Order: sequence, then C-alpha cells, then structure tokens
Amino acid sequence: MKIQTQSLERTVIEKRDKALIRSACKGDHLAFEKLLRLYENRVRILGLSFFKNEIDTDDFIQEVFIKVYKNLSSFKGESLFSTWLMRIAYNTAINAINRRKEYLSLSEDFELVDLDFGPEEQELRKHTKAAIQAAMGELPDRYKACLDLYFFYDMSHKEISSVLDLPINTIKSHIFRAKKILRKN
Repeated sequence: MKIQTQSLERTVIEKRDKALIRSACKGDHLAFEKLLRLYENRVRILGLSFFKNEIDTDDFIQEVFIKVYKNLSSFKGESLFSTWLMRIAYNTAINAINRRKEYLSLSEDFELVDLDFGPEEQELRKHTKAAIQAAMGELPDRYKACLDLYFFYDMSHKEISSVLDLPINTIKSHIFRAKKILRKN
C-alpha cells in the first residue's frame, strides 16, 4: 500500500511540475515562482551542506534558480524536475567549491525535516544523520556526495546517477564502499 501511495504521489507531483513548467515557459512568472517556492528548501539544504553559511547559500540559491530559469525550456521531462533541478544545483555547488578549493559536508547546524515522515521516522532519521555525520569525515568526497543524496535527500540510485552523471553501478559501488567504511568506524 505504501508503494502505491508513493507512486501516486510521485505521479501527482510530476503532473503538477510539468504543468507549472509549461506555464513558466510561456512566460507565466507566477508559475515559475511557485516552482521556486516548492523546491527552494531542497536547494537551500544542499547549499548549506556545501557552504555552511546563509550568505553564500543565498547567493548559491539565486545562481541555481537563474540557471533553471534560463534553461527551463530545455527540460525534456525524461527525469523528474526535482532530479534535473538537483543536478543543476549540485553542479553549481561543485563549481563554486572548485573555485574555492574546499569541500564542506553536511552542516550540523541545520535539521533536515521531511514532513512526509511521521515523528518516529523523523527521530530515527535525525539519529541516523548524526551517526553518519560523525563518521563521514573519513570518507572520500565522491562517497560523501553519494551518501548525502542517498540518505539525506532520499534519492534512488538512478536519481543520484543522473545528478552526479555517473553510471548506476558506480553509485551503488560508492554507497556500498562508504557503508563498509562507516561500519568499520
């Protein structure tokens, strides 16, 4: 039943996003603003995981949504809009980090709360996040990126593959190896 509900929710979200994208591409600024409001928190959390401060994160969000606005007509709908958006956001963050030559992982100063989960699951996720963060310092950057998207954004292997532009088996391997390192620690 849960899988059917998730599938139905995904279909509804996909249809909503496609309708908003069509409207935004026709010049409806309110439709684009609605997309921005729907996904700004996801982009903000990703920004905070890289930059750890509000000023740089706000600049990052603005840069991401400018890129999305300029390229919205190129969205083909082959993946979910959220996957396409997160790929733009991730690449923008990586480019910014490469310019700075530093990488910061998930901040301990913010909480990732997903209202789709009940209080027990949120509490479990909070403790899982804390445990993973404590050990993530030992991981290579490529493993950190996969785990961030897998655990904290609930992305599938396929979605992570699309965001990071890596083969699915590489994603699976990175996650497997990262978990192995975390178990050791």
